[in-house]
Amino acid sequence: MYTKELLDFLTSEVEQLKKAGRFKNELSLTSAQGPRVKVGDREVLMFASNNYLGLAAHPQIVAAAKSSLDHFGFGLSSVRFISGTTVLHQELEKAAADFLEIEDAILFSSCFAANEAFFAALFTPLGGEEQKPSVIYTDELNHASIIDGLKLVRGSHLVKRIYPHNNPVELEKMLAEDATTPYQFKVIATDGVFSMEGELAQLPRLAGLSKKFQALLFVDDSHGLGVCGKTGRGSAEELGVLGEIDVFSGTFSKALGGAGGGFLAGKKELIDFLRQKARPYTFSNSLSTTIVQGSLAAIKLLKEQPDLLIKLKDNTLYFREKIKAAGFKIIEGNHPIVPIMTYDAAITQKMSQELLKRGLYVVGLWFPVVPEGQARLRIQISAAHLRTDLDQAIEILTAVGQELKIIK
Repeated sequence: MYTKELLDFLTSEVEQLKKAGRFKNELSLTSAQGPRVKVGDREVLMFASNNYLGLAAHPQIVAAAKSSLDHFGFGLSSVRFISGTTVLHQELEKAAADFLEIEDAILFSSCFAANEAFFAALFTPLGGEEQKPSVIYTDELNHASIIDGLKLVRGSHLVKRIYPHNNPVELEKMLAEDATTPYQFKVIATDGVFSMEGELAQLPRLAGLSKKFQALLFVDDSHGLGVCGKTGRGSAEELGVLGEIDVFSGTFSKALGGAGGGFLAGKKELIDFLRQKARPYTFSNSLSTTIVQGSLAAIKLLKEQPDLLIKLKDNTLYFREKIKAAGFKIIEGNHPIVPIMTYDAAITQKMSQELLKRGLYVVGLWFPVVPEGQARLRIQISAAHLRTDLDQAIEILTAVGQELKIIK
């Protein structure tokens, strides 16, 4: 039962977040996701979505999802190994692997689940048997799903080493220190694109280190797929190392349609192992065929319409140049995630609220989502934004920034 002590504790914790300006509000959309959305009866500019290619409500993707309902129904009511596998699931796994030019792939309900599954499965002793310790080297700003995946691994058989953010020099020192330690497995884990910074990992350096020290290179490229690279194959393609990544995790819930679903991709031997040992795969119902067929349509669209990537890159470059000219401090880069640094959680929340009043939907981020003292507004650009949308957003940001004395 709920005791008074428990309810008082819960209420107190929420109130403290509100007083500190760290309470996260949720706004209800009354329209489909797009460059403009409705919040209630009011239309606003959307600059807080992972809808990088503008595919979330694309007619061809919506039609594909609807067709799966007619053929496969609403749900499969089963996990994959019992009666939850369709030809569509297998087709999407092949499409994801082919897209990344890697051997095989396995679907999950989300990339969060995929990341948890990978680390928990690989580093959990099999059959209760003793095994030699393994070691993982993880970037200090890796996504929460990687952090939580490592937390699922208990015991002394896994050594966790956190290296300074995007610093291959310090990582190499750690690897060299451990070179003579007889670890069973060594894994280097990184985001391909760090989602709070819009910054790409130094994958060529990491790929070189993985070869030199015989470590498996794991890359979560959720914010790179459909965004980076000449053909949208992600940060590895952008940086010229597409064939040098051992394991990819990714999602269809951002650039590739935006509905949900994640995957792991790698050597066939790894994928076969995960189908047997990955608990989020074994014990969760299979991904809805509406998402599967819609995601297949998204991959097909990206291949057929490379101009979407060109438009996204043009929009991103234009916005980054204009927002810096207005006086805002941003984290440099070429990704459509554009963090505007404010450093203060309360000011960030106030600015986000004021922007919305003026018709611009932007979300502020603060600790623990980003490090203490590094609060920011995270702007996200889409290929669906018109030049007039970008100009209007910059105009609103400038006016509010001046009023709050963030810029002169």
